[in-house]
Amino acid sequence: MSRPALPDFPWDSLAEHAATARSHPDGIVDLSVGTPVDPVPESIRAALASVSDIPGYPTTHGTAALREAAVDALRRRHGVTGVEPEAVLPTIGSKELVAWLPTLLGVGAGDTVVIPELAYPTYEVGALLAGATVVRADGLTALGPARPKLLWLNSPSNPTGRVLGVAHLRKVVEWARERGTVVVSDECYLALGWDAEPVSILHPDVHGGSLDGLLAVHSLSKSANLAGYRAGFVTGDPVLVRDLLAVRKHAGMIVPRPVQQAMTVALADDDALRDQRARYAARRDVLRPALERAGFRIEHSEAGLYLWATRGEPARRTVARLAERGILVAPGTFYGPKGGEYVRVALTATDERVKTAAARLAE
Repeated sequence: MSRPALPDFPWDSLAEHAATARSHPDGIVDLSVGTPVDPVPESIRAALASVSDIPGYPTTHGTAALREAAVDALRRRHGVTGVEPEAVLPTIGSKELVAWLPTLLGVGAGDTVVIPELAYPTYEVGALLAGATVVRADGLTALGPARPKLLWLNSPSNPTGRVLGVAHLRKVVEWARERGTVVVSDECYLALGWDAEPVSILHPDVHGGSLDGLLAVHSLSKSANLAGYRAGFVTGDPVLVRDLLAVRKHAGMIVPRPVQQAMTVALADDDALRDQRARYAARRDVLRPALERAGFRIEHSEAGLYLWATRGEPARRTVARLAERGILVAPGTFYGPKGGEYVRVALTATDERVKTAAARLAE
C-alpha cells in the first residue's frame, strides 16, 4: 500500500543555516519558527493540574464548559454571534486538524482543494494526504468554473500577515455557496491585529446570518502560549462539526482532559491575552524599523506574528546573509513559489534576543 508523495519537511532544509547562526559568538537569534517563548500564565497551569487525577477517558466533544468558553470568547473578542456550544469541537492543536480535515470531510481523489498562493505548508499536505488536487489561488476569477470541494482562507495570513476585509470574505462565501464548496478559515492569529482589525468568517457581517458550509479553525498556541499543550478548536456549520465529531470519535482524536481544562481558563482570560499582545507588539516595534534600516522592505504584515520582508534577492541568499549574523529566518519559498524573494521573520523570541537581532542588523 502506497501513500501520497509528500514534500520534504521545509524546516529540515534550514539545518546548515541554523548551524551557521548557532556558531555566532553571542549565540543564535532564532526567528524562523513561530513557537512561543513566554511563560504559560499561572492560572492556566493551575487549571491543567486541577484535573490531573481524573483517570477516565475524556470526551471527544470536550466539556460543556470548554465549548461555552469558546463561544463566549468568540463573541467577546471578535463579535461572532450565532455559534452554539454544540458546534464547537476541541482539536489536538490546529496543525493536526489542518492536516486531516480534508480526509475527515470526505475529500478524495478527483476533488480539488484551493489554498492561498502563499500558504502554511500543511494546507497542501492535508490535501495530498486525502488524494486531492491542490490549486493555489488568491482571486476567485483565477478559478474560473471550478467547483472545489474545499477552499482554505487564512486571515491574518501566515506568512504574510495580510488581513482580508469583510467585503473580500463575503464575496468568497457567496462564491463558495453557489458551488457547494466548504470554506475553512484558519484564524489562529485573529487576536493579533496591529495595523488592521482581522474579522472572522463567522462574523455576521460576513456570512449574512447562515453558518452553512463554513468552518473556522482556532488555536491557543500563540494567544495563550499553549503550543506545548496542543490546544485548538474548530467551529462553524453545526452539521459539518457534527460529522467531524462522529469521525473523530472513531479515530480516537481526543484532547486530553487536563488540556481541555486549561483551554477553558485561557479562553476566559482576556487580561492574559492583552498582556501577550503587548509583548508581541513591543517586539514588532523593535524588529520592523531595524529591518527597514538594514535595507528590507516590509510588505503586508499588518497582523499576526511575522514580518514579511524582502531585499529583492533570492530568499536563500537573504537567509544565508542573516545566518552569518547569527539570525535565522524562514525563506519565503517554504510557503509557495511567490515567496521566492521574501523571508518570514517571527516575533517569537525573547525581548533580549529581539534586541540582539536589531543590534546585529545595524552592524
